[in-house]
Amino acid sequence: MAQTRPPILDHPGSGRAIIEPADLHSRKKRIPPRVVLCFFHEVLERLASQGKLTQITEIRGEGPAIRVYATGRGRHRVTVCWPGLTAPYAAAVLEDLIALGGRAFIACGGAGVLDPTIQVGSVILPNAALRGEGTSYSYQQRGRYSRPHPDALRALRAACREADEPYRAGKIWTTDGFFRETPALIRKRRGQGCLAVEMEAAAFFAVARYREVVFGQLLYAGDDVSGDQWNHRSWNRLGQRRRDLFDLALAACRKL
Repeated sequence: MAQTRPPILDHPGSGRAIIEPADLHSRKKRIPPRVVLCFFHEVLERLASQGKLTQITEIRGEGPAIRVYATGRGRHRVTVCWPGLTAPYAAAVLEDLIALGGRAFIACGGAGVLDPTIQVGSVILPNAALRGEGTSYSYQQRGRYSRPHPDALRALRAACREADEPYRAGKIWTTDGFFRETPALIRKRRGQGCLAVEMEAAAFFAVARYREVVFGQLLYAGDDVSGDQWNHRSWNRLGQRRRDLFDLALAACRKL
């Protein structure tokens, strides 16, 4: 009989993997357990040059090592790291950080909007991620969505409230193929209630749930992919907005 089930749905089960991150990092120094994952390279570089971030370790693999920083003192000390791009890479970085001692995570990044009324720079708080990528299926067997931890959502809402920062909460769509975001597929995702599209959240949430750590994410509205033509909206040039989002993520992380 022909096999009709997509291989991506062959869940590996809950057993021990051949390569476990904890084995790779068992002898390394532990990092502060609260972690901000910031996608904005220039924000991290600026803070490091100002002496506000101190490198404490690095994650090595093929390509340049990823620097892992810390900021703050005592009980306010927080790990800060760039998480890589795309679901497989970001999930692997998250696994490494969990193995190094990370237990509560807030990520901040950008997303393309599926609703043209969402203004560039607006804050989006994902409460579910439609699993349009592949990585989450290695960690979460069932469900169309993966979800952030309730404690992280509460911390993010509180941080936004204290900063007097309005936000849109709702579902987002995680995809592996951003060059295949066709108008027809975007209309379908919009009809399913997704506010925006990005490439890591569904995997982040699934890994965190599997490893039993707290994870939430904060996004800002970037380019507009809701129409038949792409509107870039100069989304990645909003330097102050990107710094604001990092500050919000840091404030939320310190509440965990």
